[in-house]
Order: sequence, then C-alpha cells, then structure tokens
Amino acid sequence: MAKITIKKSQSQENNGLERESKQDLPLTRINFILMGVAGAIIVLGFLLMTGAPATSEAFNPDIFSTRRIVVGPTIAFLGFLFMGFAIMWKSNDRKNSAGSSSEE
Repeated sequence: MAKITIKKSQSQENNGLERESKQDLPLTRINFILMGVAGAIIVLGFLLMTGAPATSEAFNPDIFSTRRIVVGPTIAFLGFLFMGFAIMWKSNDRKNSAGSSSEE
C-alpha cells in the first residue's frame, strides 16, 4: 500500500482565522497601564472612606471626618474619570496610522 500524505496550506491550518495587526487592536499597552493606575486611584479612594463604624453602644464622631466624606469619594470619582480617559486614550502611532488609512 502506498502512503498518502496531504499537505495543508497555511490558510487551512489557521481554519480561516487571521491574526489582527497591532495597529488594528482597540487598546494598546499604554491603555492597560493607564487603566491599572486608574484602578489603583479608585481603590485608594475607597480605602480612604473606610474606618471604624459607629455602634449602638458607642458613637464614633470619625464617621463625619473630612477624609471619609469628602476626600475619599472625590479621589474615587477622579479615578473613575481617569479610567474613562485611559480607555479612550489614543497613542500617536495609532493616530498616525488611522489618519493614513482614511486618506487611501
């Protein structure tokens, strides 16, 4: 019996899937770095809001401190705004490649 070998073409090996170029991806490395920084800012804001609670046995006046009701929520809110900025950030190389592809 003769042995039959079948060579697959490169397109058959990929099963029709093509890799996207890095320029076509919606988010780049800098986006993920900025989102990590924004996440850390959000966590910092929530940590600033934590503290000992007031119980039925004892009242804790620290629940009305400026750190817990003004600074913490403000930092967390700024972190959420920065997260939106980090997602929408478009680097210069993506701006240039987007501009050149629209001109063609």
